[in-house]
Amino acid sequence: MSRTEPPEITTVAELRAAGHTQRGLREEIRDNLINKLAAGEDPWPGLHGFTDTVLPQVERALLAGHDIVLLGERGQGKTRLLRSLVGLLDEWTPVIADTELGEHPYDPITPEGRRLAADQGDDLRISWRHRDDRYAEKLATPDTSVADLVGDVDPMKVAAGRHLGDPETIHYGLIPRTHRGIVAINELPDLAERIQVAMLNVMEERDIQIRGYALRLPLDVLVVASANPEDYTNRGRIITPLKDRFGAEIRTHYPLEVADEVAMISQEAQLVAEVPDHLLEILARFTRNLRDSAQVNQRSGVSARYTIAGAETVAAAALHRATVLGEPQAVARVVDLAAAVPVLAGKIEWESGQEGREADVTDHLLRLAVAETARHRLRGLDLGPVIDAMADGAEVVTGPRVGATALLDSLPETGDGTFAHIAELLDAEGPGQQAAAVELALEALYLARRVAKDDADDGTSTYG
Repeated sequence: MSRTEPPEITTVAELRAAGHTQRGLREEIRDNLINKLAAGEDPWPGLHGFTDTVLPQVERALLAGHDIVLLGERGQGKTRLLRSLVGLLDEWTPVIADTELGEHPYDPITPEGRRLAADQGDDLRISWRHRDDRYAEKLATPDTSVADLVGDVDPMKVAAGRHLGDPETIHYGLIPRTHRGIVAINELPDLAERIQVAMLNVMEERDIQIRGYALRLPLDVLVVASANPEDYTNRGRIITPLKDRFGAEIRTHYPLEVADEVAMISQEAQLVAEVPDHLLEILARFTRNLRDSAQVNQRSGVSARYTIAGAETVAAAALHRATVLGEPQAVARVVDLAAAVPVLAGKIEWESGQEGREADVTDHLLRLAVAETARHRLRGLDLGPVIDAMADGAEVVTGPRVGATALLDSLPETGDGTFAHIAELLDAEGPGQQAAAVELALEALYLARRVAKDDADDGTSTYG
C-alpha cells in the first residue's frame, strides 16, 4: 500500500484549529477495526487459514483492548499476523517535533516534551509519524537487557556535563520509543526472567521506571508477543505474573484446508519458473502428510517455510532444465519434485528410532500426495486408452533432462485425444504446461499400478 502525503499542519495551534482530537492507542485500533469490519473490508490481507479460527479471537482481543500473546509451532504465520496489526493504526499521527518518544502535542509525557510545550505554547512545532514507524519488533534473545527494552542512563550525556540525577540523561529503550504504538516481542519465553520482570509495569501500570530515577512515564503501548509451545514449557517460560498481564492468549495453527496452504505458497514463494497449480497442491498435501506422520516430531512441527522452499526449489529445477536444453518456457513437472525433497531434509525433525528411514518415509508420503492430487484434479477422466496404448508396447520417457517437446513427441496415439483432455482439464496451455499435465497423469497411473515405470541410472524414467 502506497503512502499518502502527511498533512501540512506544522504547529499545535493549527492542529487545534483543524479540529484534531486525541485518542488513546487502543481506542484508535478499536475504531479502525470496527470501521473495516463494518465496511466489509478485510483487516488481515495476506493471511490464509485463520479466517474462522484465529482471526475472530484476535479481533475480540483488540476490541477489548487486550495485549496478546500468540502460541504456535514454527512457520504458522505468527509474526506476519503481528505485523499486520500496523494496518489498524491511523496512517499519520501528530507528534511533538524533535522529541524521542513520539509524544502527542496535546499530552507531552517527558520532561523535554513538557518544557517544549511550555516554552513554545501555540507555536509548538509538530511533525507527522507514519503508522509503519509506530511498530517495533524485537526478537527475544538471552543477551537482551533491560536497557534494550526499557532504558538506562546514557553515560555520554553525563560526560557532556549533565547532572547524574537529570532525567534527560536517560537513554530510552525500545518500549518507551514506541509510545503510542505497537511493541512486538518474538519468542518471548527466550527472554530472561529478570527482563520479563522489567515489563510488568509496562503491561499493567502502563509506565516505566529506570534505575533509581523517580521518573514515571505513562506509556500508551500495545504489547503483543509470540511463543512456540515447546519453548513455552521447556527451553524457556513466560513468568506467571507476565502471563497474567496478557489479556488474550491465542493458539495459532497450520492451514486446515489444502486450498489455504496452496494460496499461502502462491503468495509467499519467489518462483523463478512457472509451477502449475497441481504441483503446488502436491507440495501442500505432502507437507500436510508430514504433519500427520507419527515418524515426524510434531512438537517441532513442519513449518510453512518447508512448503515455500520446496516450491522455490522445484521452480529452480525447471529453470535449470530449460536453460540447459534451450527451452523457451521453464515449467516445473512432477519429475522436479525429486530435486526438492533431499535439500529440505534439514527442516524436519524426526522421532527417535527413525534413523535411516527418513528417505523411505518422505518418498512414501510424497507418492501419497501425488496420488491424492491426481484423484482430485483428474476426477472423472477415463485414462483407459492410455493404459491400452502402454499394453500395446508404447513407452514414454521423462526425466530432469528431458524437454517438454521431447516428452510430448513420445506420447502414443490414443485415438480419442485423451492427452488433449488431460491438458484441457488442467488448463494447460503451451508445451511446458501440457507436458506437466501429462506427467501427472502418467505418474498417477504408475502409483495406481496400472502402468510400469523403469528408473534408469541417468535419471530418466520410462513409463510403459
